[in-house]
Amino acid sequence: MTDSPWLGDACSLVDAFRRGERTPTEEVEVTLAAIEASDLNAFSYIDADAARTAAASADASLPFGGVPIGVKELDAVEGWPATEASIPLRDRVSPHDSTQTARLRAAGAVIVGLTTASEFGGVNLTRTKLNGITRNPWDGERTPGGSSGGAASAVAGGLIPLGTAGDGGGSIRIPAGFTGLLGLKNTYGRIPKGPNMMVQPLTAVIGCVSRSVRDTARWLDVCNGFDARDPYSLPRVDGWEAGLGTTELAGLRVAIVPDMGNAYVHPEVVDRVVAAGEALVKDAGLKLVDLDLSLPGGSVEWALAGLVGVLAELGDLYPGCERDLTPEIAFGLRIGTQLYNLEQAAKVEEYRTIVNETMAAVFEQVDVVIAATNPDIAFAATGPLPQAVGGHPTDLGNNGALTIPSNIAGNPAVTVPIEPLDGMPVGLQLVGPHHREAMLLDLALVIERERPWPLVAPGSPL
Repeated sequence: MTDSPWLGDACSLVDAFRRGERTPTEEVEVTLAAIEASDLNAFSYIDADAARTAAASADASLPFGGVPIGVKELDAVEGWPATEASIPLRDRVSPHDSTQTARLRAAGAVIVGLTTASEFGGVNLTRTKLNGITRNPWDGERTPGGSSGGAASAVAGGLIPLGTAGDGGGSIRIPAGFTGLLGLKNTYGRIPKGPNMMVQPLTAVIGCVSRSVRDTARWLDVCNGFDARDPYSLPRVDGWEAGLGTTELAGLRVAIVPDMGNAYVHPEVVDRVVAAGEALVKDAGLKLVDLDLSLPGGSVEWALAGLVGVLAELGDLYPGCERDLTPEIAFGLRIGTQLYNLEQAAKVEEYRTIVNETMAAVFEQVDVVIAATNPDIAFAATGPLPQAVGGHPTDLGNNGALTIPSNIAGNPAVTVPIEPLDGMPVGLQLVGPHHREAMLLDLALVIERERPWPLVAPGSPL
């Protein structure tokens, strides 16, 4: 009898099911037990009966047949809470599955529950008035990041091998970087959103946090492809997993710019990013080039654009519900409703245009940029957001400055774990041109093969 959740990647769990070494019904039981015993607060909702029913009929011949997964609570599962991690919406229930959820079900995944997120996905730590504090399995006093913090905590904490995530300003890459996981922010539109998708602000993508490159590649095989309910979704591309390792990497031009030209990064994180980048250049036969990268600061513009969607979700409940919101969201809405007018909207579009032009120019000169994922290791689980890095004062915008540019421009970017700092994960970010996820995954594969990372935090499951 299986006595603990699978601590390998999802693909190897499917292989174990196919060999008869484990069964989906046993796996879901140990998964539910581990979640119940965990102090990570990684899940906001569990449907044990639905999970057991799905496991009982799981078909291990399918890509994720029998694999227990969590769905980020900002995504949709029919009949489950649709709260946006916000008290004012706590009684709302989703009338449908999202496109991604439906495709995962069809691929055999066993959905056990909803993983915690920051309220409306607006903050890069997972701490809400609705669900409380989610903790990092590497150090429970630290945050797993946000907004996909519960997913990252659960996967790195050994509770589930795979979880859905979303990235509108770094919300896949930031928590993956803080918890030692692989997190791909794909090209905008690669995986369709919807039904009833909100078009603006054209920055958010959906995907997963995973323990391995091949898990993410298989995820793309399952979830990518056009859906008419998302008019911005891209045509289907096949062969992500089968094509791993086939990109010709030798000679690709790469620049190592730890700060992405717009952030302050802890010097010891810089050292690790440079060392890991130089090792990748050697291992993959890349061509290292100098790049003068300077990106405009735009955290205010990015935040204001995102708040439009928050107001749409709250509707007539705002401003009467302000006291029930987390401090960051309440403050953002209060300031945003005062500042966001036609003049400010014009500044948002000006910022977007500058970032688009800058990123396009970058990828005329290089094929990939290597940067840090986060300015520093994970900060306190209770917050607040840091305003200093290694004693160096920073503004609040520094927290997402490394990741936001790829959301604004729609470029793919992936974070992979590298040498830890003070016992905590450090993420290296690979940023590429539009539609070049296969190249990024193959570069990540080189790192994974040459310098393997721990698949779960030490001591997991907790």
